[in-house]
Amino acid sequence: MEYNISEILKIIGSGNRSLIGDGNFKISRLLTDSRSLTYPSETLFFALTTQSGDGHRYLRQLYDKGVKSFVVSAVPDDMKSLEDANFIVTDNPLVALHALAGYHRNRFDVPVIAITGSRGKTIVKEWLNSLLQDDIVITRSPRSYNSQIGVPLSVWELNERTQLAIFEAGISMPGEMARLKDIIRPEIGIFTNIGTAHSSGFLSIEDKCREKASLLSDCRCVIYNSDDELISRCMPDVPVKLGWSRIDSTSPLFVEKVESGGGMSRLTFCYLGGEQQTVEIPFANEHDIENAIHCLATMLYLDIPADVIAERMARLTPVGTRLEVIEGVNGCLLIHDSYTSDFNSLSPALDFMRRRAVADRSLTAVISDLSCGEGATDEDYARMAELLAMAGISRLIGVGPELKRHAGCFNLEKEFFDTTEVFLEKMSVRDFNRELILVKGAPRFGFARICELLEARQHETVLEINLDAVVDNFNAFRSRIRPTTGIACMIKASGYGAGSHELARTLQAQGATYLAVAVHDEGAELRRAGITMPILVLNPTVENFHAIFTDRLEPEIYSFDFLEALIREAGHYGVKNFPIHIKIDSGMHRLGFLKEDLPRLIDMLKSTDCVTPRSIFSHLCAADDPMEDDYTKSQFEYFDECCRIVLSAFPGQKILRHILNSTGITRFPDHQLDMVRLGIGLYGIKTLHDGSQDDLRPVSSLHTVILSIKHWPAGTTIGYNRRGVLKRDSVIATVPVGYADGINRHLGYGNACMVVRGVKCPTVGTICMDACMIDVTDVEHVSVGDRVEVFGESIPVDTLAETLGTIPYEVLTSVSSRVKRVYYRE
Repeated sequence: MEYNISEILKIIGSGNRSLIGDGNFKISRLLTDSRSLTYPSETLFFALTTQSGDGHRYLRQLYDKGVKSFVVSAVPDDMKSLEDANFIVTDNPLVALHALAGYHRNRFDVPVIAITGSRGKTIVKEWLNSLLQDDIVITRSPRSYNSQIGVPLSVWELNERTQLAIFEAGISMPGEMARLKDIIRPEIGIFTNIGTAHSSGFLSIEDKCREKASLLSDCRCVIYNSDDELISRCMPDVPVKLGWSRIDSTSPLFVEKVESGGGMSRLTFCYLGGEQQTVEIPFANEHDIENAIHCLATMLYLDIPADVIAERMARLTPVGTRLEVIEGVNGCLLIHDSYTSDFNSLSPALDFMRRRAVADRSLTAVISDLSCGEGATDEDYARMAELLAMAGISRLIGVGPELKRHAGCFNLEKEFFDTTEVFLEKMSVRDFNRELILVKGAPRFGFARICELLEARQHETVLEINLDAVVDNFNAFRSRIRPTTGIACMIKASGYGAGSHELARTLQAQGATYLAVAVHDEGAELRRAGITMPILVLNPTVENFHAIFTDRLEPEIYSFDFLEALIREAGHYGVKNFPIHIKIDSGMHRLGFLKEDLPRLIDMLKSTDCVTPRSIFSHLCAADDPMEDDYTKSQFEYFDECCRIVLSAFPGQKILRHILNSTGITRFPDHQLDMVRLGIGLYGIKTLHDGSQDDLRPVSSLHTVILSIKHWPAGTTIGYNRRGVLKRDSVIATVPVGYADGINRHLGYGNACMVVRGVKCPTVGTICMDACMIDVTDVEHVSVGDRVEVFGESIPVDTLAETLGTIPYEVLTSVSSRVKRVYYRE
């Protein structure tokens, strides 16, 4: 739908500060992230100020790209004279976004389902869409758009065709849900469950539960698990409280029996005291069963016939909510989007892809037929073609008869296959070279097989890196510092073992001030990967000056010898004002200048125009030890004195000061100065265990699979040198991970556990080079192929580090390069 600027001005209620060039200018798209621009001529940009940055910084850039309409809190001086631009000025652009979305919602008299809770919101939403889309046109939240920004952008998608809307709503702070409720105005509410995630802003878990439940207070029906006493206690008083239970036969929906086996479950239930019925679902996991019961309750409330419910629930498919980035064959990079394949989900996937584009890789899209209840229209495929073109896609591989039928819509290199099987038969790895490939298909097309074909490594052991956790950790530390304080993110040692390229792209997008690497080669690789932000090299050597200049890598200066060599080489290459970073030894006694060295250092810097100080910094050596706080205080005092000496020698020049590490950011915020350095905390590893870092999320998790299972009697010996002696009749599994993958041999002999189906299974015998054995006797229904967690959610890296008598850094950086890395967004 379209609005003109004059209409939007009235809706938002902006005063006379606005500068309107053309009140009739038509708007159909809202934008809050400048990097996601697709249709500039139709876009209204909201310049939001958040923990991640300030949208006002990107106004000129967006205008130059064709955006003419903006909602701002102030118009930049250099843009006030633009006669073809529209600036709606308001005190709070986020409040304006909410007001516009709320007005848009009020134009539609359609039923709206709102889903809240701590887990399962996206899956329940997507399953409901799958279950109902054959009968009705549905508008729903893209992916997991459920925040203060995501909800209004979701509601904006309502249009004249919409007959039902399904929106998610999530919160992290008190007071947020009331604003979302005013925008969504739901008639049916679903409360999935309650957990501890995002609880730091609430007084208690009940306080958070009541805040979430407030979304549903004006619904005519709420659906929830009445076996959860806390949720039941927090449910608002509405006309229909459809609580479902597995223990209370008087509940409106009583699930009398759940029989699971062979990857499926049979649910026996009674609804409103009626006859006993059954449905089968192709899942056996408890979370999936819970999500399915929410969907069953919703279908029953909507009076969907029993036979239709049974037929549709039996063909539910897993909802892939992850965008994965995987190294591909022949220099390719794969992006596997296992989310649904409809038009609304394509744009975010292409946006994610575009941010990873580099000059030497062409963009290829492998896409299936669009998945729509009524069937995609000719217009949908025309819009898809337009979207692919605007995203810079140069090659399309379409799978499915509908895409093939609409081949004429696509003006680019293209190939079409009726099925995935035909694609796999006709195509090989030789058909792909130096491409960034988006693989996105509806679940029924089984595109995981295409990814398997194109993956560079097929090793069963995988290090998974959660990029959303990286963002959350970055923002958690950002919230601890002033908005004006910069953050340098440490991604040395290949991102602490996680791999640096994807981390760098993510942090560059989040607005990190600097990236820091240990050696030149690490920085050069980032430049080859398309990273453009400033990069600090902490341990540069005299052999690579030319490369440092060429790649614009800013070196740490830690000695006179190194500085003299750098100045000499800079003069040789004609380099002027190259930024350098002065290291002060305030007490670590590893590298750096002492206070008595500073007069000579200043003289050297003032005598040349080849280099210029960009920052002055030092390292804390005991920030995590309260017993050493006096020493840490002396480091602060020493560093402050050195800073005063250097800064006074360069009046008027901005030289950044930084000394705090991850621990220091938490414990000593008064010393954040101009920038802080975020290291191990970025990866979700707590350096403090007093609760002050409980908001951190683990980033890396190491998983493998069971290769074989054997039953052995008590007394049998397992492994090299017969050192694993079974004390009971046991079931022993072999898993393909060993010391060549980074599993320290000291973790053998039962010193560590791995997790299978939620059960901790101790190691047995020695860790071999490529494999090890674990005791799975206590795991019910264990089978070959089961996923095995080496470390992650159930086995924190800290636990392995304690066992080995080392630190988490060593465990993370020990993961071998032969282990496949998979990066994903949730």
